[in-house]
Amino acid sequence: MNSDLEELMPRLLPVETSDSDDLDLGETPRNPQEYLRQVQREASRCPDVVVAKIDPKKLNKNPNVNVSFTACQAAPDGFSPSLKWQRKQVSNFSEIRQSVQKHRQQWGRKVLDDNVVMPKIEDEEGWKKFCLGESVYLGTHPDSGDSDAPGLNYVKIGFPPFLSIASRLNQATIDTVLEYLINWFEERPFVPQLGRWLYALLACLEKPLLPEAHSLIRQLARRCGSVRASLETKDDERLSALNLLICLVARYFEQNDLADND
Repeated sequence: MNSDLEELMPRLLPVETSDSDDLDLGETPRNPQEYLRQVQREASRCPDVVVAKIDPKKLNKNPNVNVSFTACQAAPDGFSPSLKWQRKQVSNFSEIRQSVQKHRQQWGRKVLDDNVVMPKIEDEEGWKKFCLGESVYLGTHPDSGDSDAPGLNYVKIGFPPFLSIASRLNQATIDTVLEYLINWFEERPFVPQLGRWLYALLACLEKPLLPEAHSLIRQLARRCGSVRASLETKDDERLSALNLLICLVARYFEQNDLADND
């Protein structure tokens, strides 16, 4: 190795020098020294500069790069929360996250009821039914007889994100279920079951965010903004939950361009 190359790529392993040209690069090396000499010989045969042969005709002269940083749709007058309210929600959310992390292992060891059968991570339809309930997922109404039955039929109304359930989810499952629910929300109305699960999953989402999670929560905030803009009255029961999700994405997860600034 000449001095210029050695200055750029200093030796990491001592290699015995050999002037013999009978080293066969096609043979399997018999010992570490022979392997390193083969690597050295191959490197010496490489040119210092390599130029790729590119056909200019195949290049797009006007490439399009689409990067979406679309902000949330502006809230109607009086529909967005105050900065004081947002700070309070972020503080509460931070305390909840700390509590979840502190007690995660303890709650994860609790025995689940026999009727709680958590879907496999790749079962998208199963997770939607599990979180939202068959009635919401299938767009049906609960049977009238169900209201007279003792106890709650979680299969039909959806399993709430109990700590004993949420604590069992690893980060891969959290990211995946979050994606399932946000994509479902893109074409469907906001429902309480969805809001509860989104809040719980955000509370379990580890920082710093992976790029996929970063994109997902921004998608969530924009969808919440779109639904909020369609509300006809400030008394709509969905308004507070939509404001809360936008607030957490923008303020806690620092997507400041999506924040309400009223």
